[in-house]
Amino acid sequence: MPPIQAPDKGPDDRQFDAAEDRRAMRRRLLGLRAALPDRAGADARIGTALAPLLERLGVRQVGFYWPIQEEFDARAVVARWLAAMPGRVAALPVVSRPGAPLDFHAWTPDTTMRAGHYGIPVPDGTGAVMPDALLIPCVGFSADKFRLGYGGGFYDRTLAALAGAGTTPVAIGIGYEACRVPLVAEPHDLPMEWMVTEAGVF
Repeated sequence: MPPIQAPDKGPDDRQFDAAEDRRAMRRRLLGLRAALPDRAGADARIGTALAPLLERLGVRQVGFYWPIQEEFDARAVVARWLAAMPGRVAALPVVSRPGAPLDFHAWTPDTTMRAGHYGIPVPDGTGAVMPDALLIPCVGFSADKFRLGYGGGFYDRTLAALAGAGTTPVAIGIGYEACRVPLVAEPHDLPMEWMVTEAGVF
């Protein structure tokens, strides 16, 4: 199945200046995301697009994220993906220390969770996992698949560290079309290989 090409521009592209300070852009995008109309419908469409992409890519070990600040909640999609075939593994990120790449630890819907850094839940005592694909939440993203995150650089460091170790997981960004912006990439930025939004996969 060929990828679904999402529109080149989101409806709110004209609201953003490509040179806008990233902190200001981040605040504005978080506000947009929190006020999305038909959020349930948008989330359903993202889930419908994401599930077949994971199948198509032949992913065996997926790293994803615990949803915060109105991010798309991928847990139901990942749980169904796990249940569909034995041997699949899902994992959530764990911050070992500020400034370090993320570690990933195994997760199932029954995993006991504890509060990690920044109060985000993490698996309690499960084994480390080396994902072959990462679902990465995007505060914003550009048409050429560069991502705006929260400013901590965790995913950039993680992708760079994994590539340096000879492991390059497929980077799948998850976002909303209202948060598609003319983002100017910085030297440390790494593009996503795929983006999934309510408009489809590209």
